[in-house]
Amino acid sequence: MTNRSFIYYGYSKESYLECSSLIRSTNRKHITMLNTWFFFINLLYLLFSYLNLFGVNQERIPFYLSFLIASLAFEVWLLFFPKKVEKFCILAIFLSIIILFSYGTLASVIEPYMAATMFLILLTLASLSYIGNMIMMITTSLISVGIFLTTSYMYKTFSIAYHDTYNVTIIYTLAIALHYSFQHTRIAQFILYQRDLQIQKELEIKSSFDSLTSLLNRGTFFSITEEILRQAQNEYIVLTLLDLDGFKQINDNLGHQMGDKVIQTVGNILMESMKLSKDDNTISKWDLSEKNSLAGRLGGDEFIMLIRGKNSLDEVRDFLQGILDSLNSVRFDKLEGIHASFGATELSLSSTNKDIDNAYKRADEALYESKRAGKNQIRFSTKKMRDA
Repeated sequence: MTNRSFIYYGYSKESYLECSSLIRSTNRKHITMLNTWFFFINLLYLLFSYLNLFGVNQERIPFYLSFLIASLAFEVWLLFFPKKVEKFCILAIFLSIIILFSYGTLASVIEPYMAATMFLILLTLASLSYIGNMIMMITTSLISVGIFLTTSYMYKTFSIAYHDTYNVTIIYTLAIALHYSFQHTRIAQFILYQRDLQIQKELEIKSSFDSLTSLLNRGTFFSITEEILRQAQNEYIVLTLLDLDGFKQINDNLGHQMGDKVIQTVGNILMESMKLSKDDNTISKWDLSEKNSLAGRLGGDEFIMLIRGKNSLDEVRDFLQGILDSLNSVRFDKLEGIHASFGATELSLSSTNKDIDNAYKRADEALYESKRAGKNQIRFSTKKMRDA
């Protein structure tokens, strides 16, 4: 095993970094759990001190109260600023270790006639909880153990300090072994989880997007549109169909490879015009309340758009004219421009009728009107959707 793989629990640095978001999230949860436990332990000891129970006298109230306040302040940061905690995850780990190991060391000092137990417990818990890297774990715990043993020999008899040395050596060795073993298993789980997510994402892409253009496929487009219409209130939305003119001649005269290239070019122009991203292909994470437009491929040379974020028919007309101008200006190989006919209709968002089928029919009629009028132009349906 190389030094590189030992540092990252038996994995490459690249594999480790791919899991960084999961590592930060897990660390935050573990720090919070451990700090919550520590808070209640101090609260319990504070109660014992106040009541003089189990040999814990009132002289120790300031000690437990100080760590109770420290853990409470830390808990507030952990619970109310989780994003900050994950962003500064290493800082959070070090703060937690400082609080815990300081407590364990001082708890040993205030009981000089007894071998330490709390420090050993905290050392073991820390080794199981935090995911950093082996160098950080070994260095941090070694410094903490060094400080603990120094104070032990300063404030305790030699025999008790020697007993502490024996115990902490055993526990430290065990903690390092447990830390590597536990975190190696966790990283393996993270890697497997990341691969499962990637497989799910690839399946979602294949089932939801057109492979040639990266636009939504027919079924997904209408499914998302129906959900948008259910949610939308007082929003201006236009449904638009686009059909290429003379596409059969392109395939017949220039070949099917040129036809595919034309389809891809149309898809790219639609995505650029509508500010759609090919990387934004995780539909489950889309926020449909945002007024983002959609574009899909119905099949062959037919496309469909749901235009949102416009305020009037004139704005939509200018927007579609911009797309048509971009298509007409395409030049590559023997192709002199891509011609297309558009049919569009406004959607009614009345509470009683949000029928996408009726809107599609009107847009289709407007498309054929565009074809009959000479092609390569835009037509809007004159019919209005009525409330049911």
